[in-house]
Amino acid sequence: MTELLEKPSQPADDDCCGGGACNPCVWDHFYAERKKWRLQQVEIQAKAKVKTDKETS
Repeated sequence: MTELLEKPSQPADDDCCGGGACNPCVWDHFYAERKKWRLQQVEIQAKAKVKTDKETS
């Protein structure tokens, strides 16, 4: 079983320097983690739907 990811929280206002030269930026990391979390949520929902569909058949 895959580890359940925790929903990432947005960086605080003072976590970003605003300079645009950081690589990666705290926002880049946040968006990457959020994408992984969202994809996992879609997968969980799809599996739950399949399970529900099988139970109601």
